[in-house]
Amino acid sequence: MLSTFIIALREGLEASLIVGILVAYIIKTDRRSLLKPLWLGVVGAVIASLGLGALLSFTSAELTPRGNQLFAGTTSLIAVALVTWMVFWMKRTARFLKTELHGKVDNALTAGPLTLAGVAFFAVIREGLETALFIYANFRTVSGTTSAAIGLVLGFAISISLGWAIFKSAIKMNLSKFFTYTGIGLIVVAAGVLAYGIHEFQELGWLPGPNAFAWDTTSWMTKNSIAGAVLGGTVGFDTTTSWFQFGAWALYLIAVLTPYLRAPRAKAVLS
Repeated sequence: MLSTFIIALREGLEASLIVGILVAYIIKTDRRSLLKPLWLGVVGAVIASLGLGALLSFTSAELTPRGNQLFAGTTSLIAVALVTWMVFWMKRTARFLKTELHGKVDNALTAGPLTLAGVAFFAVIREGLETALFIYANFRTVSGTTSAAIGLVLGFAISISLGWAIFKSAIKMNLSKFFTYTGIGLIVVAAGVLAYGIHEFQELGWLPGPNAFAWDTTSWMTKNSIAGAVLGGTVGFDTTTSWFQFGAWALYLIAVLTPYLRAPRAKAVLS
């Protein structure tokens, strides 16, 4: 539940803030007639993101067991790569995001409403497709899909509410710290997804050591137990984890968190 909540909260607020910046600029420059194409672009991006999620679920359900392992392992690695790129991209560009989006709106005005709809679509679809892929991969790692779904809904609900409150200036947030802390959470979740993907490739026989366990807690803590579910949904813990999985999990955290937490030359603030 916690992992899907973090994903939905982070990605949902990013998308909400992007839309809020676009809407606020259009209203501020008295171009309200452009709101309709903007919202059409946003709705199109949401539909496309939901479509990807449905496609991933349908495809995995139709595959053979071996094909499903290959599909799950591949999508897990792609999801980890995308999320890793995304957290560094936001850290690097957050300071200039508002100016960049304003410039895109101004440039789109000379080409017409459809171009503005495209700006909104591509601004949101990046977040939506990453979210759909990462959530799909994360759902494969958790034992309780119901609790994960609840976390997903709560995360999106809170992120949209926060985005609306920030847009209306009802609340003030230190967005730099928010994205830093949630970025750490996403990196930890991504490490668990990476370990799961490696497990799938080990089951296929493409990676060594599937039965060389760093630990096996099934005799006293199962994956479906409360402790197992909580640990699995937060740090990617699995009751049977191979040394290969554990090594990749630890190496990923060290390799990614070290540069991510390094103090930037200039403070990145999304305003």
